[in-house]
Amino acid sequence: MMPMESALQLTIFIEECDTWHHRPLFAEIVHRAHEAGLAGATAFRGVEGFGASSVMHAPRMLSLKQDLPLVIVIVDDEERVRRFLPTLSELIDEGLVIVERVGIMQGTDRDPVPAQV
Repeated sequence: MMPMESALQLTIFIEECDTWHHRPLFAEIVHRAHEAGLAGATAFRGVEGFGASSVMHAPRMLSLKQDLPLVIVIVDDEERVRRFLPTLSELIDEGLVIVERVGIMQGTDRDPVPAQV
């Protein structure tokens, strides 16, 4: 059994059309997380949703611009996540950031199985 470790998880809710200096905001957040040395970041596109504005976001057949919800998940140790929070404050004007303590079980590199001779 892998040992359980404590970590912090950032869950960031934004919209697909959100930008930072003409670049998709989700890409900027993921790239900044990488530059900050965080363990990982993944962006997920939502199928449908709404937030504080109560505006429903769903795919539109006749629209070229999609405004679907996006969720970015980042998990790392508490110190690294807390150091990254000011960066998020700089990047996000509207949206929701959830910070929660989580338990993680992380696989380790195992020695390869010796080849049969």
